[in-house]
Amino acid sequence: MTSKRSIRFYKDHIVRAVWDDENNHWWFSVLDIVGAINEQDDHEKNRNYWKYLKAKLRKEHSELVSDTTQLKLTAPDGKKYNTDVISQAGVEELAKSIHNQQAMAFLDWFKYSENTIDGQSRKKAYTLWESNLVADKDVGKVKSLQQIHAFLFGGLYDFAGKIRTKTIAKGNTLFCLAEHLHSYLKTVEAMPETTFDEIVEKYVEMNAAHPFMEGNGRSTRIWLDLIFKKRLKMCVDWSKIDKREYLNAMIATHTSDNSKIHALLKQALTDRIDDREMFMKGIDYSYYYEQED
Repeated sequence: MTSKRSIRFYKDHIVRAVWDDENNHWWFSVLDIVGAINEQDDHEKNRNYWKYLKAKLRKEHSELVSDTTQLKLTAPDGKKYNTDVISQAGVEELAKSIHNQQAMAFLDWFKYSENTIDGQSRKKAYTLWESNLVADKDVGKVKSLQQIHAFLFGGLYDFAGKIRTKTIAKGNTLFCLAEHLHSYLKTVEAMPETTFDEIVEKYVEMNAAHPFMEGNGRSTRIWLDLIFKKRLKMCVDWSKIDKREYLNAMIATHTSDNSKIHALLKQALTDRIDDREMFMKGIDYSYYYEQED
C-alpha cells in the first residue's frame, strides 16, 4: 500500500480511496459509498446501515463481504482510522445490493466519471508528483503553465499546452481577447511574485487571461501552488476552501474585488509542501471545483 490517496465527489459527498501498489487498483471506502448513495452525512447512520447490509449479505452468502478489507483512511478530523474498503468491482456490487434509484444513479456516475476527459486528466495529474515536470527556473512563467496543461490534457485535447487563438467567454465573463493575449501574458509573466499578495495578484491576472480553450482552472491552480512552494515554502490545502466560496471569490475578481480570494487562500496555506497526500488531495479538490452542480 502507498500514501497515494484520492477523493471522488458525488453530489458534494466525499468518497475516499487509497491506491494498492501490489494489486494495481484503488480501494474505496464502503461507508462513504453508502453515505453518497443514501445522501446521508451522519457517520453513525451510515455505519449502522452498513452493519445491517453486511449481515443481510452474509445470510445471502454474498462474496461482497469477504471481498472487503480494512485500511487506514484520513477522517475529517485529520486522523487516520481503519475503515472497510472495497475494490472498483466491489463498488459496483455494493451499489447493486442497495435497491433504490439513487444507487443506480451513483453507479452510472462512478463508472462514467473514470472515463471522462476529466477522469483521464485527473489520473495524469496524480503522476505530476513524480514527474519533476517544471524546472525551478521556469516556475511562474507562461512556459511552465503550458507544460502543466500539456501534461494534464495531452492526448485528450488537440490544443493541450497551446495558447488559444480564439476569444472565449464563460457566462457573462469575457476573457482576454485573443488578439491581445500574447502581450497580456508577457505582462502577467513579468509581475512580481515575492510576497503572498503579489503571488495571488499574479494568479488572478492569469485567470483573467484564461490562455487555453479548456482546462484553465485545473492547470493554473497547480501553477499557483508551484509558485507558493518556490517563493514561500508553502502550498494551498484546497480541502479547506469551499467550492462555492472559491467560485464566488473568483467571479468577484472580474469586478476587481480580489479581497475574497486573498482571504480564502491565506487561511488555507500550509507548509506541508513535501506531503504527497496533500498534493493528491489538492488535485481532487481542484477537479471538484470544475464539476457542474
